[in-house]
Amino acid sequence: MTPPVIDCRGVERRFKMGEGDVWALRGVDLRVERGEYVAIVGPSGSGKSTLMNVLGCLDTPTGGTYRLDGEAVERLSDAELAAVRNRKIGFVFQTFNLLARQTALDNVALPLIYSGMPRGERRERAREALAHVGLGERSSHRPDQLSGGQRQRVAVARALVTRPALMLADEPTGNLDQATGREVLQLFDELHGGGATIVLVTHDPVIARRARRRIEIVDGRIQADVVQSEVPHA
Repeated sequence: MTPPVIDCRGVERRFKMGEGDVWALRGVDLRVERGEYVAIVGPSGSGKSTLMNVLGCLDTPTGGTYRLDGEAVERLSDAELAAVRNRKIGFVFQTFNLLARQTALDNVALPLIYSGMPRGERRERAREALAHVGLGERSSHRPDQLSGGQRQRVAVARALVTRPALMLADEPTGNLDQATGREVLQLFDELHGGGATIVLVTHDPVIARRARRRIEIVDGRIQADVVQSEVPHA
């Protein structure tokens, strides 16, 4: 049986503050199957960013278990977590996080360097990923030669190039105007249609309605987990 991409059971995250503890996550149970498109929503301070960091192996829980694509990750070292992130997760951030002096092609190929892939194969995979997001003719452009929407598409291509088990997007339209944001969300719709597993973290309920499933987190706990039958595409 194929394991779920995300399998969290009783996940807790607490931080030391002086002599006491601050709880960011309290007993989170979450299962995301392969090919799902999930939005995690919640107000500021709800725990959604902490949950994103745990799901993305940027942080580790202080309690509970987390299996990513069948692999137990909650007890891994920092170096082991970095290797898992590179192999299994493609990140898309609000601020693009592109290297200013590198071309779109080099930015997209960057994650493959750490896998030891030969240079020629890296560049070919990067070209394929850029073509997949509609930027095949912009591969030689640097970020300052691209629009905001194009830069985010480069970031999406970089997330796709390792063929990850999970795409994790954190407020991916936060730095874009409304029309450009819709184009990027349409791209996520297309990627999901092609079988990608996507978890999108947002505070915006309109953006969350694009997903097929909406998870609401409040005070570190999941308050609602709703399958959305009618998804807007405008």
